[in-house]
Amino acid sequence: MSPTNRTVVVTGIGATTPLGGDAASTWEGLLAGRSGVSPLEGERFAELPVRMAAQAAVDPSEVLPRPLARKLDRSAQFALIAAREAWADAGFTAKAGEDEHIAPERLGTVIASGIGGITTLLDQYDVLKEKGVRRVSPHTVPMLMPNGPSANVGLEMNAQAGVHSMVSACASGAEAVGYAIEMIRSGRADVVVAGGTEATIHPLPIAAFANMMAMSKNNDEPEKASRPYDTARDGFVLGEGAGIVVLESAEHAAARGAKVYCEAVGQGLSSDAHHIAQPEPSGRGIAAALQQLLDSTDLEASQVMHLNAHATSTPQGDVAEIKALRKVLGDDLDHVAVSATKSMTGHLLGGAGGIETVATVLALHHRTAPPTINVEDLDPEAADADIVRDKPRALPGEGTIAAINNSFGFGGHNVVLAFRTV
Repeated sequence: MSPTNRTVVVTGIGATTPLGGDAASTWEGLLAGRSGVSPLEGERFAELPVRMAAQAAVDPSEVLPRPLARKLDRSAQFALIAAREAWADAGFTAKAGEDEHIAPERLGTVIASGIGGITTLLDQYDVLKEKGVRRVSPHTVPMLMPNGPSANVGLEMNAQAGVHSMVSACASGAEAVGYAIEMIRSGRADVVVAGGTEATIHPLPIAAFANMMAMSKNNDEPEKASRPYDTARDGFVLGEGAGIVVLESAEHAAARGAKVYCEAVGQGLSSDAHHIAQPEPSGRGIAAALQQLLDSTDLEASQVMHLNAHATSTPQGDVAEIKALRKVLGDDLDHVAVSATKSMTGHLLGGAGGIETVATVLALHHRTAPPTINVEDLDPEAADADIVRDKPRALPGEGTIAAINNSFGFGGHNVVLAFRTV
């Protein structure tokens, strides 16, 4: 097969998030402007400075059989649930080799987690201390591996073209989608299941993020704690879940008569080289990633009508992103409807790029930008962009339009993804 810049399309989506146990209910929650943030109950959270999170709306134990779930970290459970939905949504009825439309050696998975199986690691250490060596689960190592979610999805679907796991902190899920696009474009695979997952709602990560002053401490009003672009924003709210897409070469999708949500245009990558945890304040690295995207694809800035922003609700990061957008897009930023969906889902860390890719794809498919909630007093430094506030907004109903999904991570990772109507 000739590996020459093949067009890549999205043919399936799946999600399990703080707003719903599937993509449809998640999208409904986004359009309704519903917050998925709630108080954390239980003694182990009682003394923490942060006592709220965006917990999954549907617990994996309600979906997966117990014998399977006990062998998977919570992050892998979320990934498997979302991947199954995306696989079925793409029209596949069995694993590769059994479904005649995809051969195992032409299928890959790229599913990322920023932290991996941390709850397994911490819980099994407690078992070791309290109950002794013999009570530690023999499944611990496969469960805590950061590549566990991708590997388990790959095993279920018989993916033999490659099973990969990007680790770039909060940019991991988006980088996974970008890598999957390149796998198909280069000819390595015809179909790739890609996205991100995370499950870190545990006292230790929460205490650590809180002591970094990265998280909101608005425990009295948890549903209002995630407030991108607002002058009162004081940090992100931790979320959990997964977002998965099925990517496919356009010719492969056409040959099997698959429905197509949109085109996956490509990615732009850069690194800040500034600080291990703080964003570069001018947005220099973000601008470089966005410019690389435009330079390496046929995407025109004039086509971009929507942005799902990284916008975690931190004082520095939200503004740096806006500065970068204006620097690269110039006057074209004026017609970009900007949504910050973390205001509703919280921040899923390595899973954020996955669920926000799903949201971006659906925004294009329905030509509707979801709202940003909790912006009561817009930061003047964010006023240079058109923030969609409180209610969804219709995108242009005719012609080809494009949307961008931004994801940035500790370590200075910047990933910009682009999608376009077909």
